[in-house]
Amino acid sequence: MLKLSRLMTALCGAMMLSSGPAIASEDELAQLKKQLELLQQKVHKMEREQAREKAQAKADKKAQQTAPAKPSIKVGGAVRTNLSHTSYDDDNKNRGGDFDFDIFRLNFSGNVGGFGLNAEIRFFDYMTAVKYAYLHYDFAKDWQAQVGMTKVPFGNWPYNSHNYFFNTTYYIGLEDDHDMGVLFKRKVADNWQLDLGFFKNDELGGVDGYVEDRSDRYSYDIVGFRKAGDGVYDDPTQPLGEYNTFAGRYAYHFKHKGGTTEVGVSGLSGGLHDGTDSAGDYMAWAIHLNGNYGPWNLQLQHGEYEYDVDTPATRMAVGAYAFFDSIAAEATMSNANLAYSLPVKFGPITGLQFYNDYGIIYDKSDDSEDTWMNVTGVSLSAGAFFTYIDYVLAKNQPFVGGSIAGNSDETERRFNINIGYYF
Repeated sequence: MLKLSRLMTALCGAMMLSSGPAIASEDELAQLKKQLELLQQKVHKMEREQAREKAQAKADKKAQQTAPAKPSIKVGGAVRTNLSHTSYDDDNKNRGGDFDFDIFRLNFSGNVGGFGLNAEIRFFDYMTAVKYAYLHYDFAKDWQAQVGMTKVPFGNWPYNSHNYFFNTTYYIGLEDDHDMGVLFKRKVADNWQLDLGFFKNDELGGVDGYVEDRSDRYSYDIVGFRKAGDGVYDDPTQPLGEYNTFAGRYAYHFKHKGGTTEVGVSGLSGGLHDGTDSAGDYMAWAIHLNGNYGPWNLQLQHGEYEYDVDTPATRMAVGAYAFFDSIAAEATMSNANLAYSLPVKFGPITGLQFYNDYGIIYDKSDDSEDTWMNVTGVSLSAGAFFTYIDYVLAKNQPFVGGSIAGNSDETERRFNINIGYYF
């Protein structure tokens, strides 16, 4: 543009000088005039193109500012195997224990259309189950909304335990439970946090969900109630499903030397449906403490739960991990867990956590014996590998030779090593 302008200036000067007869002939002046006109056309064309380019760049910049971020999804997962030696399985004892495949799982996280995404699917030998799958959005500075199969806020978070088997609360659906609904989470700010959720039904669609087997799930949920004469592990003849459940969890964090201590209260209340009509309701509450004191972690929790069925029942049917089990319709629960974390440099091992988790369920409505479980163990971190080594003592405890609705006086034992590779 600058060169063209200078040329035009020179040509104009030449035309002015051409008024003298000794400088240029009329033909030469005509030719110079024609060249000047061509140059002017080129300049105007270049100016129009430059204007269009500026307008397009401005539009592109505005579109980039207003357009949603491109989808970005990360995929991870784990492969886990399990070695166990038990007191309650004679065949297992005769073989000196069993080494089995545990799970293969995939995790998805990222953003889609301005929303966050989190999901996990687990593949077992005997079933496939989605643990959670939800969209989330930060709609205010300290608040996030989650919609989909999300976690029910209750008790010590995220787990009321440190070991591979969780605690007794998991097997009554009050630890690491996920249902279909919406959850509003207030992040820890001003030392307090709040979780409020509404769950339309359980993760398999409730009593009439379109699933082949209502026991193919990760989380324990009510699937029916037991009548007199029903076996502990029978398929439920009187199906039920949770619906319209409200749940809330409040926690306050005290800062102190060496860490923080969280104290809080949880509660939930919902209905039970038999597929045709309302068939009762249920509720649960708990108070909890989760304290970090240097390398030590202390968890305490106490509460109660109750299922009130219109047809009187003292025992409920639950489903998970491809089989049905039973729990008392009403009971009290208490837990006490202690852990010690130790960073190390021992070959590939970079961290150890020693723990003892204890839980008990008592004052049961079906007059069955107490359920209790004590897990003493250590977890090892080594790069992409994470391992639990657990020694379990338990009575009337699922996966340790019993049922929460059992009446055994025997204390069962299980030595367990779970090895996981995470990617």
